[in-house]
Amino acid sequence: MQKGIIMPITDLLVRNAKLYGSDVALVEVNPEITEIRRVTWKEYELIEPNPECHYRREITWEVFDEKANRFANMLIQRGVRKGDKVGILLMNCLEWLPIYFGILKAGALAVPLNFRYTADEIKYCLDLAEVDVLVFGPEFIGRIEEIAEDISKKRLLFYVGEGCPSFAEHYDSLVANCASSAPNVTITDDDDAAIYFSSGTTGFPKAILHDHTSLMHAAKVEQKHHSQTRDDIFLCIPPLYHTGAKMHWFGSLYSGSKAVLLKGVKPKSIIETISNEGCTIVWLLVPWAQDILDAIDRGEINLADYDLSQWRLMHIGAQPVPPSLIARWKKIFPNHQYDTNYGLSESIGPGCVHLGVENINKVGAIGIPGYGWEVKIADENGNAVARGEVGELCVKGPGVMKCYYHDEKATAETLKDGWLFTGDMAQEDEDGFIYLVDRKKDVIISGGENLYPVQIEDFLRSHPAVKDVAVIGLPDKRLGEIAAAIISIKEECTCTEEEITAFCQKLPRYKRPHKIIFADVPRNPTGKIEKPKLREKYCGESLVACLLYTSDAADDLI
Repeated sequence: MQKGIIMPITDLLVRNAKLYGSDVALVEVNPEITEIRRVTWKEYELIEPNPECHYRREITWEVFDEKANRFANMLIQRGVRKGDKVGILLMNCLEWLPIYFGILKAGALAVPLNFRYTADEIKYCLDLAEVDVLVFGPEFIGRIEEIAEDISKKRLLFYVGEGCPSFAEHYDSLVANCASSAPNVTITDDDDAAIYFSSGTTGFPKAILHDHTSLMHAAKVEQKHHSQTRDDIFLCIPPLYHTGAKMHWFGSLYSGSKAVLLKGVKPKSIIETISNEGCTIVWLLVPWAQDILDAIDRGEINLADYDLSQWRLMHIGAQPVPPSLIARWKKIFPNHQYDTNYGLSESIGPGCVHLGVENINKVGAIGIPGYGWEVKIADENGNAVARGEVGELCVKGPGVMKCYYHDEKATAETLKDGWLFTGDMAQEDEDGFIYLVDRKKDVIISGGENLYPVQIEDFLRSHPAVKDVAVIGLPDKRLGEIAAAIISIKEECTCTEEEITAFCQKLPRYKRPHKIIFADVPRNPTGKIEKPKLREKYCGESLVACLLYTSDAADDLI
C-alpha cells in the first residue's frame, strides 16, 4: 500500500458489513454479572439470577457498521468537523469499537484515554490533544464530575450507560434518530486518524499522532503474522484504549472474523470463555499466563472439563517473556502455536518485531523485523552496532507515528531520518534474532558495570516459588547504584531471602541482587512493570541508608 491511495481503515468495516453482514462481529462477555432469568410458578413470576449464564451481548458486522454511521452522523450534526478530536474514556464494552469507527467515519481523530487516569490526568490529556468531545462511561462519573465545570466550557460530554449525569448528554438518546447510512466525508490514508498516549513512565504522557496509513498497516501486519482467517475467533482481554489490544483486534477486522471482549482476567473465566465461545487465538500478558498455569497446577482448573481443541495460538506481548514460562506452557498445551510481539504506541502497537510461530526454538528473543518493517540496533550516534553488541533498538515502517502532538523537541529526539528510536536496549544473535536487554533508562550502572534488569528478572522467574519480579537500581554511596529485586511469591509457596541469595549464586557475582524485597510487583493494564512507582517507594529509603554507611558491595564486582 502506498501513500495517497484512498484506503482508510474504515473501508474494512464497510467491506465486512457488505460481505458478512449477518455474521457476528463482536461479543461482550462479563463473568462478574449473571443474567436474569424469569421463572413462572403458579400465578407468580419470579425473577432471579442464573449463575450458569453470564452476561453476554453480541452484534453483527452490519449492525456494527450501522452503529458507527449513526454516531458519525450525530457528531457531524453537533458540529464536529474533519480534523476535530473525540476522546473515548470507556471500559471494554460492545459500544467501544463502533464509537471508535464512528469518530473515524466523521473524519475526526479518535483519542482513547487510559481508564486509570485521575481527574487531573484526564484534563491534562484532553487539553494536550485539544479534544472537542469526550465520550465516557459510568465508571468515570466521579472523576469527570471533578473537572466537568472546567472541561465542559469548550467540549461536548456524551455518556454511555445507565444513569446519565446532569452534566452530560446520553449517547443512546443522541444516536437513536440519526441516519444509519455512511456520512458524506472523504477520508484518505494520509489523513490523521488517532492520538494515543504514551504509558507515562517518565511523567505525564505524550500525545502520539497516527494517520490512516498506520492503522491499516497494523491490521495487515496482525493478519500476516497470525494467518487469521474468517474461521478464527480472537479473545481480547486487555483494554481497548491501548494500541496493543486494538491492533491485535485489527487482525479480526482485516479477516472479517469474530472477536470476543472478555471483562476480567480470572484464570477460570478465561478458560471458560475460550471453551464456550470457541476461541482460536488468545493474547495474554505474562501475569495472566502464569496465573492460568498456577491455577491448573493447584487443581482449580481441570482442563478435561472444557473443549479447547480449537485453540491454536497463544501469543504474548507488552513485556519481555521468560523462557521458563513458555516451557511450562508447552508442557500443558503442547499443540499450541506460540508467538511474541514487540511494539510501542509510537509504532502503532505490536508487530514491528515479532518472533513468528515457526521460531519456537528462539523463545526468549522478541524476534525478527515484522511484516513491512525495518530494524536496526544503533549506538549513541545512530550508527548500527556490530552483531552481538548492545545498542538502542530502532524501527522504520508505515506504522511509525507522524509526531508527538505539539512537542517538536520530543519528536526530534525520537524520530531521526525516518527511524523511530524506541528507548529499548537490544542485541542481535548470529541468526538475526533480536533480544531485548532493557529499557535504556532502566539500565543500572553499578561500579562502572552495566546491569540489565530484564536479564536478572528472567533468571529469578525461573525459581519455582517466584510469581513475579522487578529489578531496580538503588542509590549506593560507593557504586552509584546497586541492584535490588522486588519479588512476589506464589500464594501456595514460602521463600526466604537466604533461599533467593543461594539461588542467585548461579549468576555472575556482579549481576547478583544486593537487596531482596518481598512485595507485590505493580503493573499497568498492559502488563508493564511500573518501575517509577518502585523507585519512588524504595529509592528514597535507600538514599538515606547510603548516606549513613559505606557499602562494601564493591567486593562483589569480580
